[in-house]
Amino acid sequence: MKTSSNSVRIGIAVAIILGTIAWLSFTGYSSNKSYYVTVAELGKMGEKAYKSNLRVEGFVQPGSIQQEGPHVTFVLNEFESHSPKAPSGRRLTVIYKGSEPPPDTFKDDSQALAMGTIGRDGVFHATALQAKCASKYAPATPNGQPGTQPAPASNNPRANAAPAPQPGSAPAGIATN
Repeated sequence: MKTSSNSVRIGIAVAIILGTIAWLSFTGYSSNKSYYVTVAELGKMGEKAYKSNLRVEGFVQPGSIQQEGPHVTFVLNEFESHSPKAPSGRRLTVIYKGSEPPPDTFKDDSQALAMGTIGRDGVFHATALQAKCASKYAPATPNGQPGTQPAPASNNPRANAAPAPQPGSAPAGIATN
């Protein structure tokens, strides 16, 4: 009789362990799931938007970036600013409060992806931020060619200096035999 009661106990323990693992897996997956939407699609999500983790994509509205340390407030527009549709595009105010400052490519008119949640006040609260290079989306110049700009002159006096000598080589201006 002891053998069958031990088998039952072991079976119950295994079932409890497997059930706990399945429950943790399911709840972990559900809480980490996020929806990828554009600014326009976000408005169509309805009540589901307030209960979900979201990744919202749009273009940074020129002049809207307000940075205080690593925290940034800005506006995402559905369209690029030089698009004829931009004035009528949907906009979303984003408050980014992450542990790291925004990326270097985060500039006016850059395509950005904010990850976080939207509040009932209509403000998107982002915990992570990604941006694509804004130069890719520069408007065409009057002759129809994509905009190209010369590299800005550096204010750093060392930028025009000769490169540092390699280890084992003689300093600049000294000849070696």
